[in-house]
Amino acid sequence: MSNISKDTICVQGGYTPGNGEPRQLPIVQSTTFKYATGDAMGALFDLKASGYFYSRLQNPTCDTVAAKICELEGGSAAMLTSSGQAASFYSIFNIASCGDHIVSSSTIYGGTYNLFAVTMKRMGIEFTFVSPDCTDEELNAAFRPNTKAVFGETIANPALVVLDIERFARAAHDHGVPLIIDNTFATPVNCRPFEWGADIVTHSTTKYMDGHGAAVGGCIVDSGRFDWAAHAEKFPGLCTPDDSYHGVTYVKEFGLGGAYITKATAQLMRDFGSVQSPQSAFLLNLGLESLHVRMARHCENGMAVARFLQGHEKVTWVTYPGLEGDKSYALAQKYLPNGSCGVVSFGVRGGREAAAKVMEGLKIAAIETHVADARSCCLHPATTTHRQMSDEELLAAGVSADLIRFSCGLESKDDLIADLAQALDRV
Repeated sequence: MSNISKDTICVQGGYTPGNGEPRQLPIVQSTTFKYATGDAMGALFDLKASGYFYSRLQNPTCDTVAAKICELEGGSAAMLTSSGQAASFYSIFNIASCGDHIVSSSTIYGGTYNLFAVTMKRMGIEFTFVSPDCTDEELNAAFRPNTKAVFGETIANPALVVLDIERFARAAHDHGVPLIIDNTFATPVNCRPFEWGADIVTHSTTKYMDGHGAAVGGCIVDSGRFDWAAHAEKFPGLCTPDDSYHGVTYVKEFGLGGAYITKATAQLMRDFGSVQSPQSAFLLNLGLESLHVRMARHCENGMAVARFLQGHEKVTWVTYPGLEGDKSYALAQKYLPNGSCGVVSFGVRGGREAAAKVMEGLKIAAIETHVADARSCCLHPATTTHRQMSDEELLAAGVSADLIRFSCGLESKDDLIADLAQALDRV
């Protein structure tokens, strides 16, 4: 069948059992795989044959789940990683090295900002952070001759700013580099960035894809459309021989559809080992089977909570892309017409101290370093996920001192509103 819907892909994508084979995705809980001859295994090490020899690089369960996410995003190849942070790191480090430069949206997750601005800076990769609302002139001015990619989030965590993917993709391509988009909050159910010009998509599968707080994980998906060979001088790692694999040239051997993910697997996963376990991949697949159903409920609850908070006298501001009047509303209608996510950010009259009282007074929603879960939760990012940032950096990231990130789960929206109402009464 052609033109299968995302709903059906969520349930059945990636794995098609044969006659007499398990209906549920098998967990291949093995580190190693047996071969009859050394030559057969040698061909795998030389990337001359496909197969499995060690689960640090590839595992059948993980590859099957990666294939489902790849199909959902409309990509050409994908790989799972041990976390969303690993996915963000690999997505950049696969094409950039010491002395290179990246342009990134400033409104990104605090952990990603720290990875870029601190850890990868120590590796010699410099980042320039630009506002998602910057002018075209400001965006283009951020590029340098050694720029290797542009990075952003479909829906920023926790600022909930919707990135103008098409505009950032156009700027990236004008400068001969790919656009990498973290699509965690939207998921491919609500937005497929490749359809708007993005080239690489990453996910923290720990969030909506897993959906139950059961397993940490990440994923990288390649669109297969960026022409690395047309900009070979910028991407020697993909376009010149790799001495660690007997001189294989990834673009030549695996084409535009396979070069990027093959290199990330053969080099980065080999050397860094941020592998997702087969058990975690199995749990992720269970979450993916209901993703299309859950996202609709998350969005319904998010909209209801946002509207309630918008009309509350003790709430000073509310950010939710689906709200009319929200600064991202127009972009949300363009990129997320069927809903954005279940996360709502808001501020309480009285600032940081009042925010703490509200969170401590909640009965249903728990204070957790988590988001995008079946169970509602909340967090004060300025003192947790973004606490390593200065006041200036917090402001650029869209994180104010009074911001509460409220992640609507799958509970009754009436119960969530009642819970917030009684907590706000404490202020």
